[in-house]
Amino acid sequence: MDCSFPQVFDTIAEAVPDNEAIIFRDRRYTFRQFTERSRSLANYLTVRGYGCSRERSELQGHESGQDHVALYLYNGNEYLEGMLGSFYARVAPFNVNYRYVEEELLYLFKNSAARVVIYHAEFAPRLEAIMDDLPDLELCIHVDDGSGTTPVPGAVDYEDVIESTAPDPPSDEPSPDDLYILYTGGTTGMPKGVLWRSADIYMAAMGGRRFGADELASIEEVAEHAKSGGGAKTVLGPPLMHGAAQWASFINFGMGNGVVIPSENKKLEPHDFLSSIEREKAMTCTIVGDAFARPILDQLDKQSYDLSGLLVIGSGGAPLSAKNKQEFLDKIPHVTILDSIGSSETGAQASNPSNKDSGVSTGDFKPAAGACVVSEDLTRLLEPGDEEMGWFAQTGRCPLGYLGDADKTARTFPTIGGIRYAVPGDRAHYRADGSIEVLGRDSVTINSGGEKIFAEEVEGAIKQHPAVFDVVVAGRDSDRWGQEVVAVVALREGATATDTDLIAEAEKHIARYKLPKAIVFRDEIQRSPSGKADYRWAKEQVI
Repeated sequence: MDCSFPQVFDTIAEAVPDNEAIIFRDRRYTFRQFTERSRSLANYLTVRGYGCSRERSELQGHESGQDHVALYLYNGNEYLEGMLGSFYARVAPFNVNYRYVEEELLYLFKNSAARVVIYHAEFAPRLEAIMDDLPDLELCIHVDDGSGTTPVPGAVDYEDVIESTAPDPPSDEPSPDDLYILYTGGTTGMPKGVLWRSADIYMAAMGGRRFGADELASIEEVAEHAKSGGGAKTVLGPPLMHGAAQWASFINFGMGNGVVIPSENKKLEPHDFLSSIEREKAMTCTIVGDAFARPILDQLDKQSYDLSGLLVIGSGGAPLSAKNKQEFLDKIPHVTILDSIGSSETGAQASNPSNKDSGVSTGDFKPAAGACVVSEDLTRLLEPGDEEMGWFAQTGRCPLGYLGDADKTARTFPTIGGIRYAVPGDRAHYRADGSIEVLGRDSVTINSGGEKIFAEEVEGAIKQHPAVFDVVVAGRDSDRWGQEVVAVVALREGATATDTDLIAEAEKHIARYKLPKAIVFRDEIQRSPSGKADYRWAKEQVI
């Protein structure tokens, strides 16, 4: 079945109109209200002239024929309304990492050619500072966040837009080909916009499949599925600027369930998170690996909460260690921990459930539909029990490509035996029992607290300091973050610089979460004869 997100949501709203869809602070919106508010936003965008100008059949995989809307927001109902409203208007929403500094934002907005931005008031000064260099950006929609920050010149108020525009059905019927765009760093180096047909990402990661079952086959099954959750609640931990949180939200919407956004919407606050589960009697919650698990577990040591209704803790986006899984089971014995893996380029690929009966493990995943392992040379599929170490891959519902990058699209989405695959760069071993051992990225990507950090980008920022002769960046294990960034630095002869000096320079060019947690000084950086950094050596130094 191929269907658009608006078709799906019209069906859900008709099936369970009075189920609560979004709970955030003092706001409680039903599916009917959520859909109507999203339509009002859509109609405003349509009246302003934004939409689709070229259909998918006229375009190559790395091209877009739609206008793009930047969602520069913390968590809140506006983020999810911004996504759904964009789909109704046939414009393509994309995520903005709110930790970016001006230099990074400028790259992102130029790369995406965004014509519209929906932003929280707090970000107005940073946005205004780069607007003169963004001729494509025409419409700014200001979301009041209580900060009292003056809107950027010419901005319109978000709630005024919703209240002043009728929630009529869209005038231009949305298509299953309409885009879902997810910007990612990681293996792509500088952020790249991954282009998905909305019909494909819906099936691959956003509610179009029952857990462990086939795709929903008809719009009637969508309606039936929307009634299956019984109006249960899930508490959202990670930021909606990441795919994991978007996917978890839409999966729950698909079951007619409500998404609870904790009151502290800028970062994880463990007491707020656990209190939300207790207050709403949530059945599930979503976290991001050890970076979320550790502070939540520590909070459970400090205070007791009624978590009797919590049945599933879902984790994705970063590794969740067996140690922390076991501690969750010790503290909440009736819960199941669903550790999932996937990427912006593949959707949800595999899961590893743990409970008190099965015990815990990490890195071992049961593949979902289309998940597979391909050979290192990208010429064939590997079979269960094959001793060769290959690449974790996905076929079937896959992205179209990377926005504006035909070469990268061809490399990441190769055709093998006449079939197109997504191969984002994780090493994997296909075990004889049919499970897949995922070993991680075969690159210099560092995954710190769910954030993918590209080593070369950090190196480039540190090299801006005049005392630096050479630098290489690697990750080392961290109980809190999974991995943390460490820089190995060689200074110029006779020059001096402290850790603080180098980190202060890097902070001018990259977001704070990318900054090194430590600096290791060496007389010389070891490189290959061709000048390539020796990352194996670098890892030895940082450990």
